[in-house]
Amino acid sequence: MNECTLLILAAGMGNRYGGLKQIDKLGPGGETIIDYSVYDAMQAGFSKIVFVIRKDIEHEFKAIITDKYKGKIKLDYVFQEIDALPSGFHAPKERTKPWGTAHAVLMAKEKINGFFAVINGDDFYGKNAFVVLFNYLNALSLKDTHACCMASYRLADTLSENGSVSRGVCTVDENHNLTHVQEYTQLTCSDNKIVHQNEDGTTMEFCANTPVSMNFWGFHPAVFAHIEPLFVSFLQKNILNPKAEFYIPFAADDLIKSGKIQVKVLETNSQWYGVTYNEDRRYVKEKFSEMIKANIYPSVLW
Repeated sequence: MNECTLLILAAGMGNRYGGLKQIDKLGPGGETIIDYSVYDAMQAGFSKIVFVIRKDIEHEFKAIITDKYKGKIKLDYVFQEIDALPSGFHAPKERTKPWGTAHAVLMAKEKINGFFAVINGDDFYGKNAFVVLFNYLNALSLKDTHACCMASYRLADTLSENGSVSRGVCTVDENHNLTHVQEYTQLTCSDNKIVHQNEDGTTMEFCANTPVSMNFWGFHPAVFAHIEPLFVSFLQKNILNPKAEFYIPFAADDLIKSGKIQVKVLETNSQWYGVTYNEDRRYVKEKFSEMIKANIYPSVLW
């Protein structure tokens, strides 16, 4: 059995949410979304958890989230800070937010030796998604340096009634391999239509069944060496843009096109839930209560 690590990205700022989503207590017993993700990961077979957090939330994060996991699974932490940049680059004073999800992945390079999965700390992915992704990674050999995977969800099932969301829209071939993924940052549903507001004022319409990435990826550790030069190229073009972010879909798309990785798109029957906005809290809390009543989760996780 491969040692599979779950890398949880929890350094986001939560600007639209109005607070730290990573530590928001949404379950009936005060559980966070991360609590459910760690529980599902352990049940699926993951043997190590690495958290990407910010230094300024370390004490609060450990007290609320991870102290309860000690002795149950291997734990480690890395920090995603604005000034954590390659040699020769310096963050401008105007920069107030981290450099994006692919940069967060790079922060964990020294903590991961085998296959690993990546998730957002503020997204609920569901039990089956963890099982499907773990089983795929566990069946691989470390010789399979190109082998990666991604759990996909229906676009219509990942939107918020309370505002726009960012999603990685996927193109998949007949062999269930990802051929293209593009990040759209202003997706909304209006009058039963899913549309994206482009920067030039025009709009694009998407169908409900469009497969999207919710940042649940599976990677070979060789991916770190592939992402590093892409981040350098990103900084050369965007170092002075205070809003530019280096997303995982950007990196994955480039690596697919260059033939460095092959991403198998895995179907899951899990339902995704998320809290992009504070107004999403009530709906997600109700769903957790329903799942506990249906015996999908115990009333006390830890």
